[in-house]
Amino acid sequence: MAKKNRVTPVKAPVSKNEQLTASVTDLTYQGMGVVKVDHYPLFVKDALPGEEIQLQVTKPLKNYGFARVVKRLTTSPDRAPVVDQIGISTGIAPLINLKYPAQLTFKQNQVQELFKKVHLPVTVAKTLGMDNPSHYRNKAQVPVQNQHGHLVTGFYRRGSHQLVAADEFYIQDEHIDQAIKVTREILDQFQVTAYDERSRRGVLRHLMARYGRQSGELMAVLVTNGRRLPHAQEIVAALQDRLPDLKSVVQNINDQPTNVIMGSENVTLWGQAEIKDQLLGKTYLIGPNSFYQVNPQTTAKLYELAAQRAQLKPSDTVIDAYCGIGTIALTVADQVQKVYGVEVVPQAIENAKANAALNQVENVDFAVGDAPAQMAAWQSEGLRPDVIFVDPPRKGLTQEFIEAAVATKPERVVYISCNPATLARDAVAFEELGYAISGPIQPVDQFPQTVHIECVAVFERAQS
Repeated sequence: MAKKNRVTPVKAPVSKNEQLTASVTDLTYQGMGVVKVDHYPLFVKDALPGEEIQLQVTKPLKNYGFARVVKRLTTSPDRAPVVDQIGISTGIAPLINLKYPAQLTFKQNQVQELFKKVHLPVTVAKTLGMDNPSHYRNKAQVPVQNQHGHLVTGFYRRGSHQLVAADEFYIQDEHIDQAIKVTREILDQFQVTAYDERSRRGVLRHLMARYGRQSGELMAVLVTNGRRLPHAQEIVAALQDRLPDLKSVVQNINDQPTNVIMGSENVTLWGQAEIKDQLLGKTYLIGPNSFYQVNPQTTAKLYELAAQRAQLKPSDTVIDAYCGIGTIALTVADQVQKVYGVEVVPQAIENAKANAALNQVENVDFAVGDAPAQMAAWQSEGLRPDVIFVDPPRKGLTQEFIEAAVATKPERVVYISCNPATLARDAVAFEELGYAISGPIQPVDQFPQTVHIECVAVFERAQS
């Protein structure tokens, strides 16, 4: 009987805890340094291209591994002094060790490389950055745990479920940090227990804060494991006393065994159900579950750029797909004849209609629905948009949506992307259906100190 050929398993050229000296050659899309040993990549936290390091292998896998810096032998000229080590250890600010101009170049290069992979020749403009790329986030959702008999808040260490306790985060507005700290201290004072995932016991799952940078209004949200919240009124009174900007205290109920942060039910414990903020001359109502961009300073740049690149005319009909609470629709409504918005979340459409009424904008029409189905419905009703704006989630557009959008024959599709990988993928689908990228792709640094990249790309219909 013939012997079966045995396949020799591939063995990593390094072993756990092995120490070696190597040069960092690249930076991953997650902001980790890349070292290669016999073509085997090791990913190293807090290591920058051009640096010579002594490293220790921490986790060798079949095709790649992880390592840590033992000693930095040379230092990159692009290295920034780390002002928040927790930002690196938790991964909430993985590029904080990179000087800001180098961050902007890194993001531009990331977009260029992604389009090279799909073989689309495009021009990528220099990334638009911020004058002060810190303390920009107007919203935080932080987990809560019991440690040594007290409540602690912070973020999980990268790649683990170990909570790193902290009160200040370099990328969050100081009002947000203060609100989280004060709320936690008050809840701890009233001996409110933290939720434990294993036993499913305990009250408090997460704390959330939202702050209107223009309005100065603050919202505190307590995410609880059920309706029970001991000492609710005393907690509210203490929050009012210590947070002068507070306008809303909300209990969000999430009693499901899930890692989803927010539940669907909100109970207003005190004040308003929403806070207000202003963006590009419009006022928006923002509830606990509302999608509102976390960096309003660059959002203004982003939306102005998108409107400019759309080449809007007073006679235009516009569709805002994935419209959320109506920010893009209401931003462009003054420049066109009619705007139609669609969003699958009913509460978001309620907010969008309320925001339209609040701003006395009457040439908008918002619908609840799945975007591809709604596009097809509008087409069957004879709606022919001149411009379509899309601002999808990270997973990008579906082929069904792209086909439905193209079927309405708009002059332009303005694509606001929070994930350039799916933008590049979708660009190929648009090209195949006769819509090519017009002009440069514009990265906007919506999330400084992180690896996330926002882009604006415009697709134009080929002239027949």
